[in-house]
Amino acid sequence: MPAYSYEALDHFGNRVRGRVHSADRQAAVQELKQKGLYVTELNDFKGSIWHREIELGSKRIPARDFIPFLRQFATLFKAGVTLVESLRILSEQTTNKKLKKILLDCASQVARGNQLSEALREHDGAFPPVFANMIRAGEVTGNLEDVLERLAAFLEKEHYTREKVKSALTYPAVISLVAVIVTVFLLVNVVPSFVQNLKQLGGELPTSTKVVLAVSGHLVHTWYLYLLGIGSLLILLRGALRTPKGRYAFDLLKLRLPIFGPLLRKAALARAARTMATLFASAVPTLQVFTVAASVVGNEIYARALQEARDSLREGQSMVLPLRKEKMFPPLVTQMIAVGEQTGNLDSMFAKIADFYEADVETTVDKLRPLIEPLMILLLAILVGTIVIATIAPIFEIYGTAGRAR
Repeated sequence: MPAYSYEALDHFGNRVRGRVHSADRQAAVQELKQKGLYVTELNDFKGSIWHREIELGSKRIPARDFIPFLRQFATLFKAGVTLVESLRILSEQTTNKKLKKILLDCASQVARGNQLSEALREHDGAFPPVFANMIRAGEVTGNLEDVLERLAAFLEKEHYTREKVKSALTYPAVISLVAVIVTVFLLVNVVPSFVQNLKQLGGELPTSTKVVLAVSGHLVHTWYLYLLGIGSLLILLRGALRTPKGRYAFDLLKLRLPIFGPLLRKAALARAARTMATLFASAVPTLQVFTVAASVVGNEIYARALQEARDSLREGQSMVLPLRKEKMFPPLVTQMIAVGEQTGNLDSMFAKIADFYEADVETTVDKLRPLIEPLMILLLAILVGTIVIATIAPIFEIYGTAGRAR
């Protein structure tokens, strides 16, 4: 629960200072009033680092906690449990401390007559952007129960698609890292000592061994320059990604990668289409749909195209025109959106687009995995094999020379 520092007057007019934990400011004042204190000043308690709850990682509630919460919320609501009681029950069941704190705060605000969507907006960073917008739409239309179930299904599909893409990218990343570590280890620890022993036996080293030995010596004596270069590159990249131009260039580079670019494009299209289908089906206003979709698509190229489509709609023009200008939107997508715009079935069309690309992502990942694994193993074998062969080549030279001498 939030903590507040206060100054108050007791029955005798004495000034009292202290700290109180309560769901919100109004509840804190009521709690102190029940203790016979008249509050004169109440502030959020920041405290020192020792008083603060340390949070590691992302501020957002993880999907493994959030999706079950939505399913249970919809079930309780369908069973006729009041909104306040549902929030309090769910706060007791969840094991996520942050989610528990947020649910208690929302329950307190709803009990005072506030809308749930208004209470959730105070915790925007903890939930996906689509969450508060859909809750607001459910409150307006009176279909909060359906909205919760639709939102849970949406997040489950999005999580599944995201994990599929991660699984495709994780293997080559791990193998590449292993290749680098093994190569550096061989060049720094194995090659110098092994070749030095061979030099003592005499004989001329082969050209390949000289090259590997030169690389090894350079790496041993200038390793700090490589670390400095990598660190500087990461800092520059992080700074560039904080600018719109930097994000745009980096996202465009990802989409143009030889093997993984098409997969990332399909995943972005699936995420945007599924988000928009869910929002349209929940009766969220059209302009707001494009704003939310642009914020969750996770790619600056698609985000800008969606924002331009929103601006086009605001000016009374078709939403498809800006999308057709962006080459990352296939003709199939723009044609289906145009049909949906003309027939008024945008939620259905976006749902079909999402179904198509989610299935395409799964098929692409299944095809890539058996293709990538042997390629990465071959790459690792070539790197390690080249170093090993260059290292043991002098042995054959020495034995060959000794044989000819006999």
